Amino acid sequence: MPPYHNKKSDAAPNSTIAAIATPAGEGAIALVRISGPDALIITARLFETSLPVEQMRSRHLYFGRIMDGKIVVDEGLCAVFRAPGSYTGEDLAEISCHGGILVSSRVLQVALDLGARLALPGEFTQRAFLNEKMDLTQAEAVMDLIRAQTPLALRAAALQLEGAIGRETEAARAELLNILAHIEAFIDFPEEGIDPDTGIVLLKRIVEVRKRLEVLLATADEGRLLRDGARIAICGEPNAGKSSLLNRLLGFERAIVSHIPGTTRDTLEESASLEGIPVHFIDTAGIRETNDPIELEGVRRALLAAERAAVILHVIDASQPLPPLPPGLPKDKVHRVWNKIDLLSVPFVAPPEDTAISCLSGIGIPTLVSRILEWAGRPSDCGQFAAINARHQSCLKRGCAALERAEQELKVGAELAALDLRLALDALGEIVGVIDNEQILSSIFSSFCIGK
Repeated sequence: MPPYHNKKSDAAPNSTIAAIATPAGEGAIALVRISGPDALIITARLFETSLPVEQMRSRHLYFGRIMDGKIVVDEGLCAVFRAPGSYTGEDLAEISCHGGILVSSRVLQVALDLGARLALPGEFTQRAFLNEKMDLTQAEAVMDLIRAQTPLALRAAALQLEGAIGRETEAARAELLNILAHIEAFIDFPEEGIDPDTGIVLLKRIVEVRKRLEVLLATADEGRLLRDGARIAICGEPNAGKSSLLNRLLGFERAIVSHIPGTTRDTLEESASLEGIPVHFIDTAGIRETNDPIELEGVRRALLAAERAAVILHVIDASQPLPPLPPGLPKDKVHRVWNKIDLLSVPFVAPPEDTAISCLSGIGIPTLVSRILEWAGRPSDCGQFAAINARHQSCLKRGCAALERAEQELKVGAELAALDLRLALDALGEIVGVIDNEQILSSIFSSFCIGK
């Protein structure tokens, strides 16, 4: 896209911003979004229709011409959303034009020439947060929703967007505020003191809040799995069937399969969805002693891929004696997969911790898929919850640690317990954005696409 001339370079929150909200490239429709105090004034000069913009009904589409002064740029549709009933909480307009790169860029440039400035990445959603249209967990869910790779990840993001994590966090904060109010009342009137029965009740309430936070913390690994997927390395000796297994798991011929040892010289990565969980498979070169410098490099890369993987499938030819575990493979990640059992003259019985399959016939593949997900950490109720992310996890850990200290301190005195309760409140406030931290906001919204 061409560079845009920006009359206003400042990023003041009261400025009017504009951006193309649809992906770059050619398409049927492109959408230019304008938000801020002058959004409707700029739209009135940019969009010409039989009905003046100030008379347009909110959330209705109007057909008209997109103008650059007296020059017609395109024909399109316009919808206005008056504050506070818009995505950003400000006056907002969305102009739909034809989806060519040049025409959408021209429409945006005219908006900038009329006084808007180019929106920063994620600035529309950041304004929605700042104008209390959503809490910080919901703002993060917007990108999770966009980036979801599977239906389960989509479901988890949708639940977070609905406010599931925010509601649970706010409920815990409300309870802590109530507890803190009671404790500070005793601090203000030290002659009263905390009687044993009241102390026991307050301690029990703190423990219950900590347990609620621990339930949220328990979803961190599941959230990481849903958002990022699991890396599965397929390793083993040459001709064990590693590439055949990759093709079988993917459901299409991705890797070259040959009886010639050393066919796979480099790692080959491909992503798939297994029962709604995103999985990244890495097919590796056969691991063996070799003097071939190219094959030796392939072995080095295979061991490196295995080290970075969450799960290692050690593929073994069931018609051959059990080979030793290749040196360099992390033993705690390795799971043996016996392949080619269809070629055996007698039924093959694998040890309980191993899996027996045939890549050719598909025998044992459903069992292997289920075990891969189990090894990767799939939760039993996956997709039925909104899982926390790494930022939430860090805040919750600090909150739980503060509450654990408060539990011990409450048995001795009220002052230190109150201090740690405030620290727990601050940690929970960071999750939903009650505690204003410019660095956190910049980190979150900089990962958004421009126009969102």
